[in-house]
Amino acid sequence: MPSNTTQAADAPTGRIGTKQPPQSDDRFPVPPVEFRDDEARRISIRTADADDFDALAAMYDDFGAESRAQRIPPIDERRRRDWLETLLADGWDVAAYHEGTPVGHASLVPIDESTAELAIFVAPGYQLAGTGSRLLRTLLGYGSAHGVEGVWLTVDRTNRVALNLYRSVGFEAVGGGAEREMELDF
Repeated sequence: MPSNTTQAADAPTGRIGTKQPPQSDDRFPVPPVEFRDDEARRISIRTADADDFDALAAMYDDFGAESRAQRIPPIDERRRRDWLETLLADGWDVAAYHEGTPVGHASLVPIDESTAELAIFVAPGYQLAGTGSRLLRTLLGYGSAHGVEGVWLTVDRTNRVALNLYRSVGFEAVGGGAEREMELDF
């Protein structure tokens, strides 16, 4: 498949659902998506599920303190594996891969029938190269295509990179103290 292309998504794995086939648009494509990041690396984004557990767990094993936000992924291996297992079982997940190795993971965890909470992580060597932006947009397309109508998140108000990323796709601040709450409605 040529770079910067999209295809229809696979069947949903999360709890939120719709019987309509997934639709893609330029702003929020559905996976799979392939592109070249700002370092000219070929990155592919696809849906993620329990089959991706070991590869994603290995990616998170390499995360240092600077790659954690709001104490996630957890430092303790058992807690980290439980956290990842829950995301993959309950949420809508996409993962970014470079040469067969995951370099990013994003999840929408259902809050209710049409709303989900967002979590996104990009491996340190792939940050600030466009992978996070593509990963986020693809996750939002995947969720929207399967019935998610609103997304909520919290982010440390000093995390300017993340705040700018979320604003760039349409999230708006709705409150918070040390942690900024943001929402996006489709």
